[in-house]
Amino acid sequence: MKQYKVGIIGATGMVGQRFATLLENHPWFDVVLLAASERSAGKTYGEAVQNSWKMSTPVPEKLKDMVIYNAESDAQKIASLVDFVFCAVNMKKDEIRALEEKYARLECPVVSNNSAHRHTPDVPMLLPELNPEHVAIIEKQRKRLGTKRGFIAVKPNCSIQCYVPALFPLDKAGYTVKDVLVCTYQAISGAGKNFETWPEMVDNVIPFIGGEEEKSEKEPLKIWGKIDGDVIVDSQRPNFTAQCIRVPVSDGHTGAVYVRFEAGKKPTIEECLRIWKDYKGAPQELHLPSAPQQFLHYFSEDNQPQCKEKRDLENGMAVSIGRLREDTQFDYKFVCLAHNTMRGAAGGAVLMAELLAAKGYFD
Repeated sequence: MKQYKVGIIGATGMVGQRFATLLENHPWFDVVLLAASERSAGKTYGEAVQNSWKMSTPVPEKLKDMVIYNAESDAQKIASLVDFVFCAVNMKKDEIRALEEKYARLECPVVSNNSAHRHTPDVPMLLPELNPEHVAIIEKQRKRLGTKRGFIAVKPNCSIQCYVPALFPLDKAGYTVKDVLVCTYQAISGAGKNFETWPEMVDNVIPFIGGEEEKSEKEPLKIWGKIDGDVIVDSQRPNFTAQCIRVPVSDGHTGAVYVRFEAGKKPTIEECLRIWKDYKGAPQELHLPSAPQQFLHYFSEDNQPQCKEKRDLENGMAVSIGRLREDTQFDYKFVCLAHNTMRGAAGGAVLMAELLAAKGYFD
C-alpha cells in the first residue's frame, strides 16, 4: 500500500490526541500537519497540549514541534498539502458541517469523527465490518459536490459500536431482528474528560447524556440502510429504544441489550455464539492494519466483559460480548463492551480510512 500524507483537524482535543498516538507508527498514513482552532494556531503541538494531554503515552516526538495550522482560515493551504484529513473538531454542528464540506470541495477527502454529517443522505456512515458497501455512495456525493477527489465519510456514534456489532451479524444470518432495548453505561472519556478534569464524576452516576439516546435509536437504522439511487435510505427496522447513562469509568462503553426477533426467526443460543465467533467483515478479509483478528469475542464467565479487563482487547478494536441468556419479555438479553475512544472514535475512523484507502478512494 502506498503512503498517504495525512492531516489531523482538531488535533488538540481528546479524540485528536488519540489520532496523534494511533498514527504515530501507522504503516500507510504519515501525519504531515496538524490543525486546530484560532486559539492554538501558530503554537507548536507540544506547547498547545502541554497542560491538556490526556493520553497515557507521551506526545509523539515527530509531532511535538509541528506548528499548528488554523483549521478554518488555512483550509486551502492544508488541502494542498495532504491526501486526506481526519476531522475531530469541537464546534457547533452547523459550523462542522460547513467546515467539512469546505475541505471536500477543496478536493480533500474528510474522514470525520463528528456527528454533523451522519444523516446527510449521500455521506456514508461506516462501521467497516458491517456496511462497507456504503462506500459506493461516495461517487454520488462527489457528483453533488462537483468534486473529483473530495468527499466526506463519517463514523457512527461511539456508544452504538458496542451493541450494533453484536446484533447486525445475527440479522445478516437470517434471524430478523425486530425490537431492541438497550441501556448504555458510558465512560467519561466520551465527554472528552478524565477524572482530573471532571471530579464530579467520581463516585457518581449521571442518568442523562445530551443527544445520546436519539443517536442510539436512529443511527443503527442508517447502518442497516440501503443505497437507493443517490442516497442511503434508512431501514425501517429494527425498532430501537435506548437509555444512556454516564458512569465513573475512564474508558469503555457497556451496553445491556434486550432483543426480540420476528416470529419464527429466533436463533438458538448455540447459533448466536457460532455466528459471533465466525463473523468476519471487510477489514478482516482485507487484512487492514488496524483490524482486530477476531472482531467479536464472547466470554462465558458470568462477570464478563468488564471494562478494565476487556476494553483494550486487540488494541481496543474488538467488541466483547457476554451473559447471553433468555429473557422473560424479549427473546434474549446480553451485555456488550467496546473501547469508546478506540473502536468507538479515533480507532474506528482510522480503520474506516484504511478501508477507503484499500478501495482506492484517496487516489
